[in-house]
Amino acid sequence: MTLDKSQIPANGGLGRRTAATVSSLLAFQLAILTVGFSAAVRAEGSDTATVLRHEFEAKISYCQDCHGPSGQGYRGFYPIPRLAGQQTEYLTNQLQAFVEHRRTNNIMFNVAHALSPAMITALATRFRDFDPKPIGGAPRNLVAAGQRIFEDGIPDANVAACAACHGPDATGRAEFPRLAGQLNTYIIKELTNWSKERGQNPARPDTSIIMQPVAHSLTKSQIEAVAAYVSSLK
Repeated sequence: MTLDKSQIPANGGLGRRTAATVSSLLAFQLAILTVGFSAAVRAEGSDTATVLRHEFEAKISYCQDCHGPSGQGYRGFYPIPRLAGQQTEYLTNQLQAFVEHRRTNNIMFNVAHALSPAMITALATRFRDFDPKPIGGAPRNLVAAGQRIFEDGIPDANVAACAACHGPDATGRAEFPRLAGQLNTYIIKELTNWSKERGQNPARPDTSIIMQPVAHSLTKSQIEAVAAYVSSLK
């Protein structure tokens, strides 16, 4: 919207009525811009627009009870995975996998099925931004062997290099998870029991199917070596 020059007196000054008109027009233009800007912000942030702060803080606190205050994981009888620094797309996919029974875990099903898409996005973003030191604790004598498998694979067993999907620094990308700093005991559990941990709903194929032949081709000692190596990475 532009001002009509006929509203401006020839002497360059503004009469009271004209000044009031200009003021009204400027206010109207400002209102238009404000509405448009607000709509753009809402559209851009639509994934998290419906997440209330107190609800988010309650949910993140609940997650931290098990996964640690910085998402560093927990080394116990049942290892609880590190979520810190994890790829948001991977976290989102895995929470949905619990809901769809592509992964079977009663506790995580109860947690995940109650989360809105916006809340899942907000939680995944918060955990991605955490950056604690790895818990460590893996046998150091296995790290070198694990690094060779991670970087070069095992050609004789038709196992590709882990780095091909998880990245040279094991930080992952998109739906390929970050492995750097992950608890070695958790990785051992997952790879050893892959057919019972993942892909449990054939009607809903999961990207984890890529790992099935790899997990089945690795020996126990090779799994332990890879787990020791990636858990040592920051």
